Amino acid sequence: MSDDDGRGSVPSPPVIQDASVDDTIRILLATDNHIGCNERDPIRGQDSINTFKEILQLAVKHDVDFVLLAGDLFHENKPSRECLYQTMALLREYTMGNKPIQLELLSDPDEGKAGSFSFPAINYEDPNFNVGIPVFSIHGNHDDPQGAGAEGALCALDVLSVSGLVNYMGKIDLPLSDANAHTTGIAVRPVLLRKGTTYLGLYGVGNVKDQRMHFELRSNRVRMFMPRDKDNWFNILLLHQNRVKHGPQESVPEGMFDDSIDLVVWGHEHDCRIVPEPVAGKNYYITQPGSSVATSLADGEAIQKHVALLQIQGKEFQLTPIPLRTVRPFVIESVVLGEVAEEEGIDLSDQIEISKFLKTRVNALIDKANQLWDERNAKAVEDGEEEVPRMLPLVRLKVDTTGVTATSNPIRFGQDFQGRIANPRDVLV
Repeated sequence: MSDDDGRGSVPSPPVIQDASVDDTIRILLATDNHIGCNERDPIRGQDSINTFKEILQLAVKHDVDFVLLAGDLFHENKPSRECLYQTMALLREYTMGNKPIQLELLSDPDEGKAGSFSFPAINYEDPNFNVGIPVFSIHGNHDDPQGAGAEGALCALDVLSVSGLVNYMGKIDLPLSDANAHTTGIAVRPVLLRKGTTYLGLYGVGNVKDQRMHFELRSNRVRMFMPRDKDNWFNILLLHQNRVKHGPQESVPEGMFDDSIDLVVWGHEHDCRIVPEPVAGKNYYITQPGSSVATSLADGEAIQKHVALLQIQGKEFQLTPIPLRTVRPFVIESVVLGEVAEEEGIDLSDQIEISKFLKTRVNALIDKANQLWDERNAKAVEDGEEEVPRMLPLVRLKVDTTGVTATSNPIRFGQDFQGRIANPRDVLV
């Protein structure tokens, strides 16, 4: 982690001292895949599903014990048929198979199962399935449970769960009204796993309103059902909430979690801060993988996207970031026309001159994005990876037009870059 992001220097991340293969749990960590984002876009329509495919391929390549997702697998609460079809096909292709599961389930396999059916909640405990790489996931704010039918509130992850493709955890029975919320706490029941001498507890909390989560934590009403010998376990908390403050109670403070937690996997925030960060006054670390696809053209989305290989042995862990190669390069820049006019002598009343200047800046950003792609590709090839064909980049030029009387139509302006960038309609803002 560099100092470029303004958070100051970060201590060296933890490592496993004497690794033992038989006792090390290997996890592929990702979040905010947003499958189906921009699926009607002729250029970017397959971006999210292509990157999800890459993530599952990385799970196979790194021979992980399971995949751990921290919410927003889907971009829409009701994914399209095509979106569900592609996701289920990929999960079947890459997570089913004869690879032996080396994780012993120590918690109740029926905890969280579909109410009126006999099959277990954990798919590899079902004798009717051949699971090679289990996938555990919580829901996010985009794909949260809704409705009040016979089976209760349901979401797309419930469909994947009863299909035997995903192990859905962290589902909380929410009160039917805000009035009842103040008399109902949040109960977090873990998935308990063992590999050799390593004991792992997964505590999932799917997205709830930030105000309620803040209230429950402050009121000490988040109940973690932990084993009696909890200090001998490595405990991971998954949550999907605001980390950045948007108001007095519209975020979750980093230091309010149980002291027995060893690692917090933070979903929802799209900035990639995947290298574990210590929390002042606490023993746990926080990793924020960030999204695997740019869902907006915001500054945080321009940070290179990663997933991670998380290895755990006993109470020690180490996390290795893995850059995603199917993500479009994204560059963003801000221009204040008033300042540029003084420096370069541009006439702010001449729309043609302004447009010519802005096109020059966009061309420079395209060159920068393509160079970024080539550098990342060259490094990957150097490391023994295959070369990936260049993708059209995402480019955003933010223009401050204070004092400018006439400006170009952004859509018409972008037409000149058709075929050179992936977002010609909103290159200018």
